[in-house]
Amino acid sequence: MLLGELFLNEQIRYYKGKHEVKVLTQSKGYWTVESLEDFVDIEHGETTVVKAGEQRIVSSNLLLKKRMLPPPIKEHAYELQMEKKLQQMVAKEEEQEQGRQEKRQ
Repeated sequence: MLLGELFLNEQIRYYKGKHEVKVLTQSKGYWTVESLEDFVDIEHGETTVVKAGEQRIVSSNLLLKKRMLPPPIKEHAYELQMEKKLQQMVAKEEEQEQGRQEKRQ
């Protein structure tokens, strides 16, 4: 029984890291899967309702072994550097403004 459960777990994947599917067949680049739950899929700007038990052909890179969301998109290093510099300039300007107001009082 344990061997059967292991084989079953190898066949279960997560479509786009969120939706549980069962792998039916595998070929180069594309796999045939069966949905184990209802979900709404957005592909190429089109919304599709996928019912449990429905079979689909999907790209193998969209199937993950664990349920997880993809990592957040990293901002460009230059943008982060400029944002930090802007925050420092604003903080410095606020300090100077406070200093001027204290001198007036």
